[in-house]
Amino acid sequence: MTRQLKFNQNGQFTILQVADAQDLPFPRKAMLDMLDAAYEKINPDLILFTGDNILGNHLLDARFGTKKIGSGKELTRQRMKKALAVILDPPEQRRIPFAMTFGNHDDMNLLTKAEQLELYRAYDQFVFSDEDTPVGNYTVPIWSSNGEKKLFNLWLLDTAWHDKETDRCHTGVTKEEVDWYVARSNELKAENGGQPLPSLLFQHIPFPEIRRLMLECKPGDKGAVRYAKDKAVRLDPAKATGRQCEPGFGYQENNGQFDAIKAQGDVCAAVFSHHHINNFDGVVDGVRVIQSPGASFRCYGNTGRGVRVFVLNEAAPAAFHTYTLTYFDLCGHSPIKLLRYAVQADIGLF
Repeated sequence: MTRQLKFNQNGQFTILQVADAQDLPFPRKAMLDMLDAAYEKINPDLILFTGDNILGNHLLDARFGTKKIGSGKELTRQRMKKALAVILDPPEQRRIPFAMTFGNHDDMNLLTKAEQLELYRAYDQFVFSDEDTPVGNYTVPIWSSNGEKKLFNLWLLDTAWHDKETDRCHTGVTKEEVDWYVARSNELKAENGGQPLPSLLFQHIPFPEIRRLMLECKPGDKGAVRYAKDKAVRLDPAKATGRQCEPGFGYQENNGQFDAIKAQGDVCAAVFSHHHINNFDGVVDGVRVIQSPGASFRCYGNTGRGVRVFVLNEAAPAAFHTYTLTYFDLCGHSPIKLLRYAVQADIGLF
């Protein structure tokens, strides 16, 4: 970790989450306009890129058509470096600290996660702790404004890995990661005088218990999202508020992550991405669950494309405030912005 993140003198700390940026070395200008406007408007203390930061399985695509420009690990590394620069150069130039976690698309190429992390480490503003963890999992503490005490913690967990030999993507939180979370949570609790250290947990793919926010319904019902020919779900208004536009059931292999979070009692909210067009906030068995919208214009989405903001207060860090801002909130509705959105937004225009 290159620096100590602290609450500001005004007692606040602001986090900007960018989910599913999912672009290539030749990016969509609409997304860059949106992110630049967000940095200007929010002036965040930390930016979190929460997975599918690049479209890793298409790095070697030509700019036009379906051909590949080449093959091999070194060319993949060069193209990944350029794709990452699209989203990492702006915060680096603005001197805004940033952290990240991996998504399912990041690892779909020849580079290992350790090799990918080296590309992030080349940036001065990258915040990363060299903990003895499964690769891609770490904590980011936020200290008091006087720098004397850890008041809050951010968990960054990995939920997807690509088997290079079988060319298959696996999703979920492993037993090793759950064990690491529990052990590290206990360490932070001991450092905090025996009290759980308030935290936000960020990972790309939701845990399967997110489905408890949803009610089975008929495909024709109001708010219904079909997941089979004659089956659908909708948000349970008694448990969640927001917008659900795709099923978004989470990963399948369950190694007890949700139960561990409940038992540790330190996570104020678990925050997910991956499902680009879902944006909601709810509570499952006492655990707050937040689904953030995607930012990508190269992949599917809708007019909810945007970013999520978290505002922490030093006096009561567990009582955070969160909200989302869309492309139109940030860029406005001028003819040029409307045209840029219409031309550059892939699948699911509105």
